[in-house]
Amino acid sequence: MSKATILADGVRPAVRLERYLPDPPATVWRAITDREQLRSWFPCDVLVGRWKVGAAITFVFPPEVIDLALTGEVLAVSEPSALAFSWGDEILRFELAEADGGTRLVLVDELPAGIAARNAAGWEVCLDRLAGLNPAAETWRPRFEAYAIAFEPALGPQEGPPAGYKGD
Repeated sequence: MSKATILADGVRPAVRLERYLPDPPATVWRAITDREQLRSWFPCDVLVGRWKVGAAITFVFPPEVIDLALTGEVLAVSEPSALAFSWGDEILRFELAEADGGTRLVLVDELPAGIAARNAAGWEVCLDRLAGLNPAAETWRPRFEAYAIAFEPALGPQEGPPAGYKGD
């Protein structure tokens, strides 16, 4: 596991997370593109017909977590090495590369500056799940608090959970 870092070289800031997964890129590709596999680690249901550039995506969050649906669009597909899509007003990029018999996965989330800590903590939990770990529900809060302290000098005050969030 690696901690999230800030990327500030683009139009908007981004958080970057990197994980080593023991499976080959083709297997990890399925985990980031197959609806059933996404359900095991991604924070919401992902509805997309085909992963092709220009395809519309709908993201439906579980109602017990938050009453929210976002829309997006597939921006780039290069199986099994790169996938990018908009996620509401954010852009998510996944880069997969063979490494030590498995896969080095890099997730970059371009986002509004004020939600960087929230999302970095959330993606850490999601990537834990993708790696086969089962993080406790309360692990998000201390991660968020640490990122809020670390990111505030560069990005300004950090927002907690979104309005209507029903979690901790």
